[in-house]
Amino acid sequence: MFTHTHALQYEAKPDGPDPDFARKMQEILGGQWGEMTVATQYLLQGWNCRLPGKYKDMLLAIGTEELAHVEMIVTMIDRLLDHAPLKPDSADRSKEAAAGYGQHNPQHLIQNGAAASYMDSMGNPWTGAYVTASGNLLADFHYNATAEMQGRLQVARLYNMTDDPGVKDLLRFLITRDHMHQQQWLAACEELEADGLEAVPVPEAFPLEEEVGDLGYTFIDASDGPEAAAGRWAAGPSKDGRSEFRARPIEATADAPVLPPGDPRLYGTPQSETKNVIQKAKDLLT
Repeated sequence: MFTHTHALQYEAKPDGPDPDFARKMQEILGGQWGEMTVATQYLLQGWNCRLPGKYKDMLLAIGTEELAHVEMIVTMIDRLLDHAPLKPDSADRSKEAAAGYGQHNPQHLIQNGAAASYMDSMGNPWTGAYVTASGNLLADFHYNATAEMQGRLQVARLYNMTDDPGVKDLLRFLITRDHMHQQQWLAACEELEADGLEAVPVPEAFPLEEEVGDLGYTFIDASDGPEAAAGRWAAGPSKDGRSEFRARPIEATADAPVLPPGDPRLYGTPQSETKNVIQKAKDLLT
């Protein structure tokens, strides 16, 4: 059950309108790494979680907080669109004015009535395809940490694209919460392993004896870059503590594939040496 409080978690009030920056703000609302994605992702992971207790409760708590962030960004975009011009200023025919007007998102006015919508900064609609909820908490929590890193990166970039003190204040808040949330997911990953619920490699329950040889611990060097195998990933103890990392050049271990003729009714281009075979196949099918 959800309830709504009209008061915002943090202030979302610009010092003045700015339709151009309203468009930029759409990226952290409806882009791949925006607040719509993380809010619905964490909630879906929580609702789907079959493990009652702290992990499920934490997912639902942070997902609900992210909904509060959706509301703050929508409010900021709406306020940035106050008094948005419906057409270029007839008194200002400079190239700068025309270029500035051209940066507005016309959907803000035409489709939404000077308001935000669930789309990115280029007008592409937000999609649930951005949401990941695999049912494996360690896999999901690592992905959630990535989402917070990408989100904080984008908000930090936006921070350097505006001089509006009110906008920068909200962005500072979002940057700060993303800082906490990155740590939260990484700490949750550590706790999952400490609780013995999951470990690397994910899924831990898949039997290692089904893996192929030593390839689970071998860095395959498929580049002519001289330092591809110079890092921690190619030497020393493996991350799962079961073996040692090693490196070796890529090599072919199977024969070159030769595919049989395809179904002639699909009209693929036949191999020259198999035309007679295809003709026979046609004869059998007719």
